[in-house]
Amino acid sequence: MNAYKKIFLVVLGMLCATACGDKQAEKESVSLDAYLKDTSTGIKMGGIKVIEINTPKGKFKVWTKRIGNNPRIKLLLLNGGPGATHEYFECMESFLPQEGIEFIYYDQLGTGNSDNPNDPTFWDLGRYVEEVEQVRQALDLDQSNFYLLGHSWGGILASQYALKYQQHLKGLIISNMMMSAIDYDKYADEVLAKQMDPVVLAKIREIEKNKDFENPQYMELLMPNFYAKHILRLDPDKWPEPVNRSFSKINQSLYVTMQGPSEFGLSGKLEKWDIKKELPKLAVPTLSIGARYDTMDPEHMKWIASQIKNGTYLYCPNGSHMSMYDDQDIYMKGLIKFLKDTDAADQNRK
Repeated sequence: MNAYKKIFLVVLGMLCATACGDKQAEKESVSLDAYLKDTSTGIKMGGIKVIEINTPKGKFKVWTKRIGNNPRIKLLLLNGGPGATHEYFECMESFLPQEGIEFIYYDQLGTGNSDNPNDPTFWDLGRYVEEVEQVRQALDLDQSNFYLLGHSWGGILASQYALKYQQHLKGLIISNMMMSAIDYDKYADEVLAKQMDPVVLAKIREIEKNKDFENPQYMELLMPNFYAKHILRLDPDKWPEPVNRSFSKINQSLYVTMQGPSEFGLSGKLEKWDIKKELPKLAVPTLSIGARYDTMDPEHMKWIASQIKNGTYLYCPNGSHMSMYDDQDIYMKGLIKFLKDTDAADQNRK
């Protein structure tokens, strides 16, 4: 009788453990029905929300679009350029929905589907930080759910936003962007330039010296010798359509004002940007993403994670600046893991 009693207790314990495990899994996951449910009121617009923002020169509208619904993981995407559009992030649709991760496209003022005031005084880092904060408020994002991913120029914007408003963030992702324009210039000059054919480099330098950036030879030289090696490691005629579509719409006024016309380093408003000494102020969980062939030094990207109080580093060994495409498996798995691990840690604290 005692033997049967022991067996019964063991089986009962296993059933309880399974039930508890199922409840925990249910707590951690988002059902397909919940993820696909459109919780907006009024006329449904496929997750699109146009947000009115205040600026020193009046009100303008910026475009956002939500994919999915997850009350604990909402990822706002800041694209690069400066001046490109959200469209090159469309690759996220092949990875994040199946993981139940909500993400939000957003065209910054002057880009894509948002208003373009055609006024260079708007192209200012501080003003863009305040724009992101207004977008956050309009989308009801807060510390319980708000993840911010900034790629390239978006990484500058995301990190600068975090330094001012990290109390609203649940997690931060700095993708393919060093925390110093000065170090970026140095890496471009001392590492990337020296990897180029000296004859080709001399021709590029001559064009830049003469400020002849409209010369078609400039892009003819850069595309195979720089872009296809350090921006996106594919033959240019095989670049993904979302990338080409986004880059074809780049706001040149915004790009040149902030970045400068040269592809080798910064010469615009961001020329002296450097927040390396401020990184220890960041306490929000942060993922830094670097890639072997990137225009950004992967060792610097690794260093970023060591300076932030709760930093993690993701290395893409086959990737370049657009490593969400040319090292896609590692990039996406690493991003998803960071989002879920951060959420799980937050849940365990409650």
